[in-house]
Order: sequence, then C-alpha cells, then structure tokens
Amino acid sequence: MEHKKYIPQPIDVEGVELPTELYELAERIAENVHEVWAAGRVFEGWSYGPERNDHLKQHPGIVPYDELSEQEKEYDRATAFNTLKLIVSLGFKIGK
Repeated sequence: MEHKKYIPQPIDVEGVELPTELYELAERIAENVHEVWAAGRVFEGWSYGPERNDHLKQHPGIVPYDELSEQEKEYDRATAFNTLKLIVSLGFKIGK
C-alpha cells in the first residue's frame, strides 16, 4: 500500500476568544492532560529520572503538575486552550 505524504491540517482557532470563566477550566484540563500522560508512562514501566533515558525508561516530567516548570505547563495549557477553542468554534456551549 502506497502512503501519501501526510500534511496536518488542524482547524484554525487562532481568532477564537474564550470567556474568562473558561480559564480555570483550561488549567484543570491542562493538569489532567499531564496526569493522563504521566499515568500512561508509569503504566508502560517508566519512572522519574533527572534526565530522559529511554533505555532505563526514566523521564524528568513524571512529577505532579505543580512541580513542572512554567514552560512544561505551557505545552499542556496549549492543548487545553486549543481544545476549548475548537469546541467553541464548532458552536458548542460550555456551562456549569
């Protein structure tokens, strides 16, 4: 089977403004994104290590979310905000 070159085409959510009340939700989603990632790694036999070592299955990111650097948290936050923006851009309403 011949595969064509894959060109990612995410939906553009750059101009979507989120209501400020969703910022707390975005932070909770970001924290959960990290928890899901870390749980998956631990399930696969990974543990904390000061440097990433694929052979020993060690990774410095296997720590609680609040111990991550702001730079590391921003990766998870971007996922959360982009997901919420997509939901809003598709016409869904988010309420409590």
